[in-house]
Amino acid sequence: MLSLGGTRPLTNRWMLYASEATGKWEALRMDLRTYASQLLTDATALDPQSLSFQAGEKGFWHFDGGRLIETIFSSNKKTREIYRTPAGFEKLPGAGYFPDGRIAVFVEKSGSGYRLQAVDLVRGTARALIEEPEEMSHVLPRPKRTAVLYRTQGAWWLVDTGSGEKQKLALAEGEILQCDWSADGNTLLYLNRPADPKKLVAIREFAPEAGKDSWVTNTSQFVAFSANADGSVFCGASGGKASPYVLLLARAVKREFTLAEHKAMDPRMVAPLFTPNSQSLLFQSDRHGKPAIYWMAVEKFVAETEGS
Repeated sequence: MLSLGGTRPLTNRWMLYASEATGKWEALRMDLRTYASQLLTDATALDPQSLSFQAGEKGFWHFDGGRLIETIFSSNKKTREIYRTPAGFEKLPGAGYFPDGRIAVFVEKSGSGYRLQAVDLVRGTARALIEEPEEMSHVLPRPKRTAVLYRTQGAWWLVDTGSGEKQKLALAEGEILQCDWSADGNTLLYLNRPADPKKLVAIREFAPEAGKDSWVTNTSQFVAFSANADGSVFCGASGGKASPYVLLLARAVKREFTLAEHKAMDPRMVAPLFTPNSQSLLFQSDRHGKPAIYWMAVEKFVAETEGS
């Protein structure tokens, strides 16, 4: 299996991903110019959903079991344990990192419930932002804000990392397939499957400060999506068996363009992503019998955006 997950797995030059090719999950870094990969870890229980580049690609973070580890890219590849989940708690899969590289957030479980834990990535100090009796998941730091998105049994919440105050988000009815913040952090973009099977899966947008939810565009039954850096174009994976496509969707004209067939057994694994400059697109598929990551140039279709 492969995983192109985590908070910041892509730059214009590098890709951070996880692979089970050795029989256990390990982190690797690929040069997108030469396609050569470098093994980065010798982990015991690497969490593939916890990978993230640091700013400037000087290093990366990951969890190995309950240990949060920082690795600096250098000739001797320096590593540092930042945090360790205490006895009586279990760290759940996934982690989020604020873009400024100051705080990591993740969920821990104990016999009494769940807590959203925040760790200072410089000092290594930790504190619980909020505790819930229900399972917490889908932790997503809000860019350029001191807030974190999380989910409990179908409800979506925003908690302030400073005050601890939380806000329930009034998202549209139906199933939320995926959420992601806009690059400026102003709005939450999400993929909504209406309860009515006759209606199309839509991309919607929620503005927390205004409490306003709005329709952006319908899709050809996307099950996964992402936006480019300026939010002008979306890439998506169609879940239809008759049309297993990777598509571009122009926001202004609300028109889709087919790029390729993904033919993945589970379309949700496709998880397409733009590079920061919007000139390339990566996605996952097992179309040739085993999981692989595919790269496509899209500079003919998408204007270049600023990004590292």
